[in-house]
Amino acid sequence: MTTRSHVTSHVLDATLGRPAQGLSIRLDALHDGTWSTLAEASTDADGRVADLGPAQLGAGVYRVVFDTAAYFGDRPSFYPEVSVAFEVADTTEHYHIPLLLSPFAYSTYRGS
Repeated sequence: MTTRSHVTSHVLDATLGRPAQGLSIRLDALHDGTWSTLAEASTDADGRVADLGPAQLGAGVYRVVFDTAAYFGDRPSFYPEVSVAFEVADTTEHYHIPLLLSPFAYSTYRGS
C-alpha cells in the first residue's frame, strides 16, 4: 500500500511557461516558537512533490519553504526563497500547497 504525504506541492514557472523541475522544498513545523525541519524534497519533471513529509501531521503551524535562489540560479530574481506558513486544523484533510512562480512575483493558494 502506498502512503500519500499529508502535504504535497506543485510549482509552475510562469516565466518559462512550464513546471519548475528540480526546485528544493522544505517542510518545517513550529513548536514553542522554533521552526524544525520535518522533510526535504525536490520537484519532479512535472513540478510536483508528492512525498513531502509524513502521511499524518498533528494539528499545528507548518511552513513550506521553496528555495527559489537555487532554482533561478543566474537568472535575476527578487525572492531568494518563498515561505508559505499554514495551519493544520483538521488532521484528516490533505494539504496541497501550489506555487505559481516568476523571478519577481509569486502566488499560492490552498489546493486540493
